[in-house]
Amino acid sequence: MNPIAPFDLSKLEHSSLTRFAGANITVGGLISAAVILLAAFALSWIVTRALRRVRERADRGRQAVYLLERLTGYAIIVFGVISALSAAGLNLSSLAVFAGALGIGVGLGLQGVVKEFVSGLFLIFDRMVSVGDYIEIEDIGIRGAIMEIGPRATRVRTNDNVNVLVPNSRLIEQPVTNWTLKGDTRRIHVPFAVAYGTDRGKVREAVLAAARASPFTLPETDARKSQVWLVSFGDRGLDFELLVWPTREAVKRPAAMHAAYTWLIADALDAAGIEVPFPQTDLRIRSAFGLEGDDALRRLGYGKGAPPRPAAPGSSRPTANDAAEDVMAKRRDEDPLEPDQPPG
Repeated sequence: MNPIAPFDLSKLEHSSLTRFAGANITVGGLISAAVILLAAFALSWIVTRALRRVRERADRGRQAVYLLERLTGYAIIVFGVISALSAAGLNLSSLAVFAGALGIGVGLGLQGVVKEFVSGLFLIFDRMVSVGDYIEIEDIGIRGAIMEIGPRATRVRTNDNVNVLVPNSRLIEQPVTNWTLKGDTRRIHVPFAVAYGTDRGKVREAVLAAARASPFTLPETDARKSQVWLVSFGDRGLDFELLVWPTREAVKRPAAMHAAYTWLIADALDAAGIEVPFPQTDLRIRSAFGLEGDDALRRLGYGKGAPPRPAAPGSSRPTANDAAEDVMAKRRDEDPLEPDQPPG
């Protein structure tokens, strides 16, 4: 007689460990459930990895691919968990009532999270705002490019490289200005002023020539032309506005863009010998040093016959325009949605 009896794996497989919800939990069932879970997680990783590579190579629709990537991964895991519970011997129908009650409780507790998740889906499929768009939220003073639309919040990066997390529902329920909707650009107004008595035609020619020569101004068409408007008679001089259509990339840097155009206008006015006004007051002198009228003005160095006053040094050469360099510079990361770190 052999003292060592053969080990019967079938008995171990069907040996009962415990009972839960009326179901008999066996060792074999637990092993099967573990294998199914491992397979589900592995399949989820493989599928999401493949979709991530597709997203990295895509030029458009990257956010939709990202959504498909996340939803597919979650669906595979949920299906794997259900299959594992069934393989473990649990009667899923007996858990339906408990799961329903648990779902209601979780839903009430996480209604804010669910709201933000659903809002994120609306943002992605509605496409009124998309990854890469430059938006402005006026009431909270946020301006920047959308870097990613996550399940809870949208990440907006300002031109100062500050990342701001905005709840998804905020972009749906409140007014948002999308400066680059549908890949288009916008016309901007750049104010400036010149002294009274300046030739208005000369001002227009000088400023338009500078604007058209700028690398961040779009080529003119019948519908999009650079213009110079005389908008008012100001306290110091004639108030003008340059109306210009900048490139889409320039629109994403509004502060630098306005500063760059203002600098170009200043260079153009200097080169044309056009005076920029400054605060001044007309002073009428009835008498001074015992003299009156023009004699008093000449004694003070003003009026007809007064010695010429030295002219302020000027330059007709364009000066270094730091704001223009910022507008034309490429960002450190042109890709709005970093492929190596997808939002969770």
